[in-house]
Amino acid sequence: MAVKGSSEVISVLTTLAIFCAGTGLTLGLRHLAFRTLHRWAAHADSALDAIIAKSLRIPSVAWCFLIGTYIALDQARLPPKPGALALNLIYGLLILSVTAAVANLSGVALEHTLKSHHLPIPATGLSLTIFKTGVWTLGGLVLLSSLGVSITPILTALGVGGLAVALALQETLSNFFAGIHLLVSRPIRVGDFVKLETGQEGYVVDISWRATKLRTLPNNIVVVPNSKMAQSILINYCMPDPTMAVAMPIGVGYGTDPDHVERVLLEEVRKAVGQVPGLLAEPAPTARLVPGFGDSSLDFTLTCHVRTFEDQYVVQHELRKRIVTRFRDEGIEMPFPQRTVHLKTDAKP
Repeated sequence: MAVKGSSEVISVLTTLAIFCAGTGLTLGLRHLAFRTLHRWAAHADSALDAIIAKSLRIPSVAWCFLIGTYIALDQARLPPKPGALALNLIYGLLILSVTAAVANLSGVALEHTLKSHHLPIPATGLSLTIFKTGVWTLGGLVLLSSLGVSITPILTALGVGGLAVALALQETLSNFFAGIHLLVSRPIRVGDFVKLETGQEGYVVDISWRATKLRTLPNNIVVVPNSKMAQSILINYCMPDPTMAVAMPIGVGYGTDPDHVERVLLEEVRKAVGQVPGLLAEPAPTARLVPGFGDSSLDFTLTCHVRTFEDQYVVQHELRKRIVTRFRDEGIEMPFPQRTVHLKTDAKP
C-alpha cells in the first residue's frame, strides 16, 4: 500500500512538474513574441501592431495555461475515458478561445486597414460581420473535425434546412443581400450626406446586415432597411466630391444698375472667403441676372461653393448679413412685393 501511495504521489508531482514546465515554456515564448512585436511596432511606427499586442496580451496568458494543462494531462496516467474527456475539453476550450480572439482581432485589424488605406471595401458593420462569421465558421469546423465529428452530414443538413430558412426569412435575407449590394456598388459610403426620395436625409453612420443608419442634422438616427435603401432614388451630396454649389436668390429694385449689383455681390463674397468657415474661393463665385424680371424686383442668383453640405447654412447666414449691410451703404433698394390696383367707378354726376 505504501509503495502504491508513493507511486501516486510521484505521478501527481510529475504531472505538476510537466504542467509547470509546459506553462513556463509557453509563457517564455509569449514574452519573447511580445518583445519582438513591441520592437517591430516601435521601429515601424505602426498603430496596427500596437492594436495586435494590446488585444492578445490577456488571452495569450490563458492560452499558456491551457497548453500547459493539455501537455500535463496528456502525459498523466489517467483512465482512458476521463483522460480523453479532459483532453477533449481543454482542446475545445483552446480552439474556441483562439477563434474568438482571432475573430475580434481580425475585425479590428480589418477595420483599421480599410480606413487607413482607403480600400474600396468600406469598414461597415456588415463587412465586419461577414468576416467574423467566416472566422467563427472555420473555427467551428476545425473543432468538430478535431473531435472526430463528421462534418459532411452537417453540411448536407444545413443545405436542406437552408432552403426552408430562406423561405421563412425572405425579408431578412433581402435586407442582407441588399446590404452586400450597397457595399459592392458603393452608391453610398460611411460619412456621406444623402437624401432619400421619401424625404429622409442625413450622414451615413453604418451599413449593417439589416439596415442603414443615417444621422440627421438635429443629431437623430434614422434607420432605413437595406432593401428600401437599395431601391430608393437618393441624392448623394458627397459624390463625386463633398464640395457643393449654393445658389442664393437676391432681388433688387428695377431702378438699380445691374452691373453695380453684380460687382457688389462678388466683392462681398470674395471678402468673406477666409472669414466665413466652409466658404471656398475656388470655383469662383458668380452673380447672374437669373431668373431676371420678377413681379416686383430684378432677381439675381448668387452662386458660391462650400466645403460640405452642412457648411451651406452658416455661409448663407453670414453672406446675407453682409449683403444687407452693403446694400444699405450703397443705397441699393431691396423692394417688398407690391401690386398696382386700379379702381374704376361708374358713379353718375
